[in-house]
Amino acid sequence: MAFQPILSLDGAGSAIFAYEALVRGAQGEPAGSVFSQIGPHNRYAFDQRCRVRAIEQAATLGLGGTGALLSINFMPNAVYEPRACIHASLEAARRVGLPRERLLFEFTEGEAMEDPAHLLNILSTYRAIGFRTAIDDFGSGHSGLNLLAMFQPDIVKLDMGLLRGVDRDAARRTILRHLIAMCRDLSILVVAEGVETEGEYLTLRDLGVTLFQGYLFARPAFNALATLGGEVVVPAPRTS
Repeated sequence: MAFQPILSLDGAGSAIFAYEALVRGAQGEPAGSVFSQIGPHNRYAFDQRCRVRAIEQAATLGLGGTGALLSINFMPNAVYEPRACIHASLEAARRVGLPRERLLFEFTEGEAMEDPAHLLNILSTYRAIGFRTAIDDFGSGHSGLNLLAMFQPDIVKLDMGLLRGVDRDAARRTILRHLIAMCRDLSILVVAEGVETEGEYLTLRDLGVTLFQGYLFARPAFNALATLGGEVVVPAPRTS
């Protein structure tokens, strides 16, 4: 696994809110080379192993002492029954001493509407167990608002394509302003992911975003946790 931090940047200061676990090959090969080997025959085993490996590796690297959440991507179509399929993750978290409330499960908007009833069953079950949930890549498809009407996750991660160049695009700023306000009204936290420039960061901050993820702050670290005192660099606020 590689781990990329999600930063909380507000008037109170800077902190690491969560680390997202990102799958890599054994020698750090990119995710694409791993996913190319996944199909219906091994999807369930792969999904289960990724969850357990993320929890074990994050604990070994010291996540438990940081207070940050651990964000794990999951495949809804690899879950045949939510409670049955979560046993390995719960056991791994118990074994390393990571409370279930520190686990955040992400799924992409594109996966959401393949089988909405099945996904909603998963999300409702996870919430009852005590996990947090997030919609990743929100705004990349056409189903996001329908999904939010049916289920309100803890977190929405805005798709990087939607916020790219937002500092130079009035239409994007208007769309994002309303999306952020809608999430606020629904008591959903917003993460701006894929932030790459200081202009994007400052504009999104002015729009009310306080949670950020992207290369501007830290790249995914293979088998390591980036820290605010090391690999993460927070841009200085605009002075004029």
